[in-house]
Amino acid sequence: MTDSVNTRELILGILMEVTKEGSYSHLVIRSVLDKYQYLEKKERAFITRVSEGTIQYMIELDYIINQFSKVKVNKMKPVIRNILRMSVYQLKYMDSVPDSAVCNEAVKLAKRKGFGSLSGFVNGVLRNISRNLSTITYPDRQKDQIQYLSVRYSMPEWIVRQWINDYGMEQTVSVLQAFLQETPVTIRTNLLKITPEALEKRLKEEGVTAEKMVCADMPELNYAFMISGFDHLNALSSFREGLFYVQDVSSMMVAETVAPKKDSYIIDVCAAPGGKSVHLAEKLGGTGMVEARDLTEYKTDLIRQNIARHQLSNMRAVQMDATVLDEASIGKADVVIADLPCSGLGVLAKKTDLKYKMNPETETEVAALQREILDTVCRYVKPEGTLMYSTCTVSRTENEENAGWFAEKHPEFDLEWEKQIFPSDITDGFYIAKFIRRGR
Repeated sequence: MTDSVNTRELILGILMEVTKEGSYSHLVIRSVLDKYQYLEKKERAFITRVSEGTIQYMIELDYIINQFSKVKVNKMKPVIRNILRMSVYQLKYMDSVPDSAVCNEAVKLAKRKGFGSLSGFVNGVLRNISRNLSTITYPDRQKDQIQYLSVRYSMPEWIVRQWINDYGMEQTVSVLQAFLQETPVTIRTNLLKITPEALEKRLKEEGVTAEKMVCADMPELNYAFMISGFDHLNALSSFREGLFYVQDVSSMMVAETVAPKKDSYIIDVCAAPGGKSVHLAEKLGGTGMVEARDLTEYKTDLIRQNIARHQLSNMRAVQMDATVLDEASIGKADVVIADLPCSGLGVLAKKTDLKYKMNPETETEVAALQREILDTVCRYVKPEGTLMYSTCTVSRTENEENAGWFAEKHPEFDLEWEKQIFPSDITDGFYIAKFIRRGR
């Protein structure tokens, strides 16, 4: 690993920004990689792997460090804490880096950051861990199942407890395992511009490995691929030309479930960055209109970028607050998409730090916001029109309970279909509920 730009220093900077400033890890990592685009591919991969891995396994890493350090992790200086975390991650999960190099680089980094007096402490803790890594004892599963699963899968105890209560032990363990697997980048073919076969050929010409999705319970997704072997998307002309859209397969199910009729007027109330809206606009085949709304100028700009890249004439972006009733839209929409702000507990494989940001109180607040928005936007649906409620979380509070509350409060809507999609090796966790408004 060349250290002309010190990659470990960049990783430490990422970890400090995520753990101390509360920034979102995927945004911080992307920003660093954009700034240092000239770094070799293997250096960029090292930065991504160590940053994401350290955040992903932080609960386990802290547990290991606490077994070998007299000073507990939460009492350490933030810089030292994060140097130890990233180093233990390399010791435990990266065979490509020799243990001695991990320890030496950690000591150098502590000195470079002005903590020379603590470099001996860093060295001692790491060498002790490296010698004893194979004999570390984990919490006793028989005595405390919650703590065992929390440490083993680096998931906060409250989430583990909630999932066991809601979905049972077997499903919870399956979800926890899924989050520690590497998830593929999945894409959806823009069928207005290219066939799946032609896109596959084009991607291969660009050096990208494209594998067709095979989902037994989602056979309609015959236009979806898993892709790998590329550095970043903007380098692909097929991406810049809008021949495909990066989207999780569970998210693709929203447009598939809606199956919009030609000339439909569709309102997507919390649309950014616009994946579902773009999918629906493509399904309308140039007819009708998809109005993609979101709260801020930043978010509506993201939607506009996607409209431009896909050259869609039947989609527009509008800045609007979904909690405020838009009188002009009452009874006008054939379809309302309400993919609402949520706890994000279904996408922890991609946004690993969300599990540390969320807590039961915040989850309750988010569920209340979802109800407020549903209560408002359901008025835009025409008689016999469709309301789609979806979240990217695994939470009965936000999903089935909210759908049940809505059906009870709004008897003019029938719940036609609902599905909790659990995270797997090919899909995020996702929930979809389809409501039909009765005719007059």
